[in-house]
Amino acid sequence: MATQKLGIIMHGVTGRMGLNQHLVRSIVAIRDQGGVVLPNGDRVMPDPILVGRNAEKVAALGRQYGISRTSADLDGALKNPDDTVFFDAATTQARVDLVSRAIEAGKHVYCEKPIADTLDKALAAARLAKQRGVKNGVVQDKLFLPGLRKIAKLKEAGFFGRMFSVRGEFGYWVFEGDWGQPAQRPSWNYKLAEGGGIILDMLCHWRYVLDNLFGEVKAVSCLGATHIPSRVDENGKTYAADADDAAYATFELEGGVIAHMNSSWCVRVRRDDLVTFQVDGTHGSAVAGLSKCWTQHRVNTPRPIWNPDVPQTMNFYDQWEEVPDNFEYDNGFKIQWENFIRHVVADGPWSHDLLEGAKGVQLAELGLKSWQERRWLDVPRLTV
Repeated sequence: MATQKLGIIMHGVTGRMGLNQHLVRSIVAIRDQGGVVLPNGDRVMPDPILVGRNAEKVAALGRQYGISRTSADLDGALKNPDDTVFFDAATTQARVDLVSRAIEAGKHVYCEKPIADTLDKALAAARLAKQRGVKNGVVQDKLFLPGLRKIAKLKEAGFFGRMFSVRGEFGYWVFEGDWGQPAQRPSWNYKLAEGGGIILDMLCHWRYVLDNLFGEVKAVSCLGATHIPSRVDENGKTYAADADDAAYATFELEGGVIAHMNSSWCVRVRRDDLVTFQVDGTHGSAVAGLSKCWTQHRVNTPRPIWNPDVPQTMNFYDQWEEVPDNFEYDNGFKIQWENFIRHVVADGPWSHDLLEGAKGVQLAELGLKSWQERRWLDVPRLTV
């Protein structure tokens, strides 16, 4: 069987997400396994060029991970006809311009989300990709989490009966940066001027999770908050954290399902994982984290009785049964990279295009508007 190279311009891989999930655990891992297998048995070997403003930094990454091609010249990389795919994981505010430049250069494009900081920009990029006829995609990694894949299997098997509610809890305590505890996330996340805010960040995720697993989002009511108004940055300087660091959103989904998602960088975790989804239906319920999933069917649902005068004797966690790991789950980012590569090279199935990314930006904008106007808002259908 033949092996062909696929030239990929990788921009923004010096950041945490771009480095860990996209470079190391996806592209490097795919290269180490011998490439991506196509339906006919042929293989595609990613041939990345790492591009960034700091030439020394990307060169050091190249040496560390066995990648010979690095550059600080994005324009030069876009001119190379052998590199047919452009990937971006840099800042949200610059993403549309970068992706649009790549599309104009005839590249297929794949990028992190949010794909833009406004819906108008996101739709413009999606329209441009359609006009130029390039293949395009946006990262929708949470669909490939083992926990949510187990939820999808339960739904497919009819486990829930009629599904009617989804409750999600996401987040953890991000340290303020003082008293000897450095923050776990970059300071730009908490500055509006630099594209920060948890509503823009996380409602893009919840849109594709809800649409694909539970029902298309029809309406939203969202309340945001800035619970920690002052933080300390990477250089030890105190700054005004004016972006929203928590969001409490309710969604009406197609089919009558009601979903509620709490997203917060100001919450201390007492649950099974950093994100959990509880799905309730007439026949059964399930709770999923990143990897694990527990179920409770109606035939083994206990009968608790409310009595505030005596201590609770039931251990509610023990009343759930864990869904077994019947097969090995690969890294979700890597799986989506493999699917996109098959889409580019062999026209494999693909549904996570830039329009899907625009839907996430749309929901974030409506969430912010709902917060400002303190009311429910319908979610119009998008087309390009």
